[in-house]
Amino acid sequence: MTLTDVADIVAGILLIAGALLTVIAAIGLLRFPDLLTRMHSATKPQVLGLLLVVAGLALRLRDPSATAILLLVAVFQMVTAPVASHMAGRAAYRAGQVRKDLLVADELGDAIPRLKESLRDSRGAP
Repeated sequence: MTLTDVADIVAGILLIAGALLTVIAAIGLLRFPDLLTRMHSATKPQVLGLLLVVAGLALRLRDPSATAILLLVAVFQMVTAPVASHMAGRAAYRAGQVRKDLLVADELGDAIPRLKESLRDSRGAP
């Protein structure tokens, strides 16, 4: 068994594991009951699944230019997915779409009324 064969086997395992994590994320997105657990399912396993697929593709293709593009895809996914999830969760909290009885810690509970009050004072509204 050559090094190329071993790399192909590892690439196949990574591709299958990444695909399974992506499917699990999709199932969680459909099955979880509330917004915050759905957001968790949409970001964490999905990002890890994509990173495994990218690593499997890089091992299988073995082309420096393709690997560089795959590395860019991985970096952009790692940067954008957590930020987008955070912003969606914050907007949902402000819109009242989060079940507060399920929260372990409510860090925005005191901050949002203070922010609204400071905005009202800065505009000069009664």
